[in-house]
Amino acid sequence: MKQLIVLFCILISLNVSAQTDADNLKKIYSNSLTNGKSYEWLDHLSNQIGSRLSGSLGAERAVEYTKEELEKLGLDKVWLQPVMVPKWVRGAPEFAYIETIPGKTTAVNICALGGSVATPNGGVKANVIEVKSIAELEVLGKDKIEGKIVFYNRPMQADLVNTFDAYGGCVDQRYAGAMEAGKYGAVGVIVRSMNLRMDDYPHTGSMSYGNLPNSQRIPSAAISTNHAELLSGMLALDNNIKLFFSQNCQQLKDVQSYNVIGQITGSEFPNEFIVVGGHLDSWDLGDGSHDDGAGCVQSMDVLRLLKESGIKPKRSIRVVLFMNEENGLRGGNKYAEEAKAKGENHIFALESDSGGFTPRGFSFDCNDAVFNKVMGWESLFKPYLIHYFEKGHSGADIGPLKNESIVLAGLVPDSQRYFDYHHASNDTFDAVNKRELELGAATMASLVYLFDKYGTGTISNKNELKD
Repeated sequence: MKQLIVLFCILISLNVSAQTDADNLKKIYSNSLTNGKSYEWLDHLSNQIGSRLSGSLGAERAVEYTKEELEKLGLDKVWLQPVMVPKWVRGAPEFAYIETIPGKTTAVNICALGGSVATPNGGVKANVIEVKSIAELEVLGKDKIEGKIVFYNRPMQADLVNTFDAYGGCVDQRYAGAMEAGKYGAVGVIVRSMNLRMDDYPHTGSMSYGNLPNSQRIPSAAISTNHAELLSGMLALDNNIKLFFSQNCQQLKDVQSYNVIGQITGSEFPNEFIVVGGHLDSWDLGDGSHDDGAGCVQSMDVLRLLKESGIKPKRSIRVVLFMNEENGLRGGNKYAEEAKAKGENHIFALESDSGGFTPRGFSFDCNDAVFNKVMGWESLFKPYLIHYFEKGHSGADIGPLKNESIVLAGLVPDSQRYFDYHHASNDTFDAVNKRELELGAATMASLVYLFDKYGTGTISNKNELKD
């Protein structure tokens, strides 16, 4: 009888060891698509909590909720990492109109940019000068700008298939537009929304005054793409028209918030850390379902999927839900600061912050040797239509972890619809597809599994990679 028991145990052991990488990826994807938790978590974050701007009640409730959910997963450790964050509030809804002649007005949709000052009591009304770039301000000079509202109207470049390249090509006017226009005596700034679609939704986002004195800080707002076109067309017919806008936003004192962290401790190399995460904060106009509720719940589900698939990590795997990516990056900087102070050895970090759309692959920030080895995993992902493996940007929150040895990566979903929702009031739960979200979670869990198994050094066991 004892011999039979021993033989049975040996057979079980052989069966477990015979599990290939392809087998384990199949289990991960199957668990995510048939028993995923990411969509359920996102439903609560979006519909029960809502927007989660740093320092807000929504952000506080999101910290409490996600910590509780991680504790339910039976992880080895769950904790909160304190971090001081900025508290900017929008105040009463913004209002704006175009005035062609006194008494004849056309209302337009705007929203204050994050970090902007308010307009004076009673709002701002002035003539408008349209520019396509910050560089044009110097050409125009103070004489033509002083006392006017500068209208930045450079659209995202539509013929760039990578929409993040298009975004990067025009976001400077949102971030630094008010700072630069204020130097020339402008009284306000209106910025075309960062959106490839023509619609009526103004898109907010962070802006900065740099070291500009308070006396030169002017209110800055985004205008919807439809109304940017309207304003531009009306200016072409009559450059004497005026724009009025009013906003009541203000910057308050910093408040304490938290990064939410959960960990599975590694069985062989507990002092080697792998991080997977997204940012828990969002802008205040919608409920932040794509940006970045999706990335948070996908990252949470990575740890659950590994446990559900019977995978016992060799290395310690952490999910980190970063606070304050949108208007300060305080959470990402704090996590990296404490990791460095503790001498923690982070070997790999993966971020999801490009929406909950269909996953296409990954972007890696690493050296050529590691990237060439990672390419050996590409065939494992092709059955799930994951074909994109490129070197490039990883993610804002994990960026502060960068050193000579760590590998950083970003999940790359299909980006064609992302900027339809980015930082706008239509970034809501109904814009997220359940299956696409779950495919993303499985794709992330699969990459984490492979980096945990093989590390970032020599990737061995070539036969397994071919299966």
